[in-house]
Order: sequence, then C-alpha cells, then structure tokens
Amino acid sequence: MNITFEKKVALVTGAGSGLGLATATATAFALSGASVVLADWHGDAVEAAADGLKARGCAVLAVQCDVADDAQVEAMVAQTVSTFGRLDVAYNNAGVQNVLAETADSPRDDYERVMSINLRGVWSCMKFELQQMRKQGSGAIVNCSSLGGLVGGAERATYHAAKHGVLGLTKSAALEYAGRGIRVNAVCPGLIWTPMADQMVAGGQGAALEAMTASIPMGRHGRPEEIADAVLWLCSDASSYVTGQSISVDGGFIMR
Repeated sequence: MNITFEKKVALVTGAGSGLGLATATATAFALSGASVVLADWHGDAVEAAADGLKARGCAVLAVQCDVADDAQVEAMVAQTVSTFGRLDVAYNNAGVQNVLAETADSPRDDYERVMSINLRGVWSCMKFELQQMRKQGSGAIVNCSSLGGLVGGAERATYHAAKHGVLGLTKSAALEYAGRGIRVNAVCPGLIWTPMADQMVAGGQGAALEAMTASIPMGRHGRPEEIADAVLWLCSDASSYVTGQSISVDGGFIMR
C-alpha cells in the first residue's frame, strides 16, 4: 500500500521529541510528501528538528507552542494556514507524565499541570483544527491517548484520567463531523521507548517498565516508527471509512 500526502498539510504537536518526532511521525509525514508544521513548547528542540528535515529537502515550519495556552494554539493553527494555505491532517501528541502518587496524596498543582496539557491541550488543538477543517469540508485528526486511556494504573490516576478523557473527546468529535468529511481517531501506544520512558527509568520506574515488557505478548517494547505507521494510516485515504476509533499499538498487551 502506497500512502502519500502529496499536496497535504500536516500538523504535529509535541514534535520536538518523544512520540512527535522520535516516533518518526513528523518525519514520515514529510517524507510522504506533506508540508509539515512541527510544534512543541521547547523552541530550540523543535527548531533543530525542523532544520534536520529541511536539510532533507522537506517543506517544514517550526512553531513554539504551549498547548495548555489557548491563544498559542489558535495562533499555531493560524500560522499553519497562513504559511501553507490549509490544514489536512493533525496529530495531537503533546503530553506529560504525572508525579507518581496515590490518589489521596496526589498534588493539586500536578493534577492541573497534567490535565492542562494532556486533556485540555488536546481539546484546544481539536477546537481550532476543526474550525479550519470545517471550512474546508475535509480533514483527519489523530489524538494520542495511551494504554492509560483504556486501563487503570496505580499512582498514575491523573495521567490515566486525562488519557481516558482524550478518548471521550475523540468519539464525540467523530460523531459531530462524520457526515462533514472530517474523521477523528486516536492511537493508544503501549510501551514505546522514547525520552518519556527514559524519564520514567530516571524517576525510579525501571523495574515497573521491565515487568511491563515481560507481560507484553510480543515480548518487547515498541518502536517509535510503529506508532508513526498507525498515525499515517489513520490520516490517509486508506482508512477513509474509519472514525471514532481508538487503536492500541501495544504488542498485544491490552488483549490479555
């Protein structure tokens, strides 16, 4: 199957590292012919990522954006359209981990931080992306949830609550726009080795990650490119009859 995004415009948030660029999602869009906007709150990182793609002859734009700030998100989408003329696909990927704590001990400020990025940030991105796609009468959005959007996790209630919420946003928006040429889906990555996994190890969760890997039916953690492949398929015409779905890319973990 030849998936191409020639003459399409793609927007990827969280594109400076992790499941944005390091999954090869932004790179895969660019190498498939799309003009790509890379957005991240780390300005230097996203500029470096964009420069790497420009050196390969890709049409890209780096935008510094904190998805927790509605005004910045609105400006990000406006800059996408003013630069490339439209917005065809979006991968809402930006996210953070919570501070590990039992629910009774979870800090309120950490709850606010995680929700503002992982849930409200997705809502905000969808809001302004959909406004543009509604004008065009076409578009595809993929939101990054997690296995944490499908199951619970001790000491991670805040993160899991946000990721569950992403699936609710996805399904509801999919219903609203199914008849208007716009599809909305979600991916639920399993254990994918990214900088976030490195942070979990540094934070003392190495043993938990090892135990999780041992429980994966395929017996290994995932590769960033395996998430990218799922995202590109969901954004392409190859999945033209798919909307409102949450696809687990997890080596079989969730089917146990």
